[in-house]
Amino acid sequence: MADAKVIPFDDDRSRTGVGRRRGIPAGGGRVQAPASALPAPVSALPGTQVPEGAGVPSDESVKGPASDWDRRIAGGLAFLRRRLTGDYEVDEFGYDEELTDQVLMSVLRPLADKYFRVEVKGIENIPSDGGALIVANHSGTLPLDGLMLQVAVHDNHPAQRHLRLLAADLVFMLPVVNELARKAGHTLACAEDAERLLTGGEVVGVMPEGFKGIGKPFGERYKLQRFGRGGFVSTALRAGVPIIPCSIVGAEEIYPMIGNSKTLARVLGVPYFPITPTFPWLGPLGVLPLPTKWTIQFGEPIPTDGYPPEAAEDPMLMFNLTDQVREQIQHTLYKLLVQRRSVFF
Repeated sequence: MADAKVIPFDDDRSRTGVGRRRGIPAGGGRVQAPASALPAPVSALPGTQVPEGAGVPSDESVKGPASDWDRRIAGGLAFLRRRLTGDYEVDEFGYDEELTDQVLMSVLRPLADKYFRVEVKGIENIPSDGGALIVANHSGTLPLDGLMLQVAVHDNHPAQRHLRLLAADLVFMLPVVNELARKAGHTLACAEDAERLLTGGEVVGVMPEGFKGIGKPFGERYKLQRFGRGGFVSTALRAGVPIIPCSIVGAEEIYPMIGNSKTLARVLGVPYFPITPTFPWLGPLGVLPLPTKWTIQFGEPIPTDGYPPEAAEDPMLMFNLTDQVREQIQHTLYKLLVQRRSVFF
């Protein structure tokens, strides 16, 4: 066996070699590492491999529940500060995008995802930019279908587009509801407002059945009512935007309307006063909608940009396009109903 070679502690090689690799200077003093310095990477021994990322702290080790909560709290405080100081923007219709994203959508999203379990189909038929007019059936006694449609478009579209609904006069006559509707981006169902939104590149939603659809008896569920005089087609033609038929299944059963108290409706100044199996018999509990399973399907767009400008004044063309949209929605409703396993599952 070869004799071992002894290296004295004060040998120069121990100070210039091993000592320096350990961060000890030749003079023997200790180097104070900066407080923000990260650990040095691990050096591999000959013939061995170091796992990828070893010795280097990952982003996941820096992030954690505490940092997530810190960001949420900071964002919430900043939001409140902007609300209190008035440092936020609304458009000419009163639409408050920040309030809609941060508050209103956060309230509606659990209702769509967990309660009604909305399934969305055909979202690719909504363009990524530019104006588009979504035409949908209307039902449910209370207009929850419009709100669920708004969540479906925003949360499922790759561009997270915002849906601007055209609502009836009654919506903007009710206190609180009026303000919330404006903040959420909705406006009065008139041709002038709709055309301004569409030419501005917005996605606009309309439910031409109106109160005839939302207030129809349960026995007439999923049977489309008349679509008016085709005003939405004329608006789409003037703006040159595609019309996207939309079929909603599941809303008809949330409040099965088995009766209508016309006397109370006249007294309250509303189009109808619904009587359901739970309302008004169970009082406030009767307002709770049944947890039905929803499906929202967007159909193939119907282009309008190929028509001349005077086409918007052609009553026969408007009638034909209106009938085409209505038939497509009705056909899709029947198709979805055949495919549905259960009202609730």
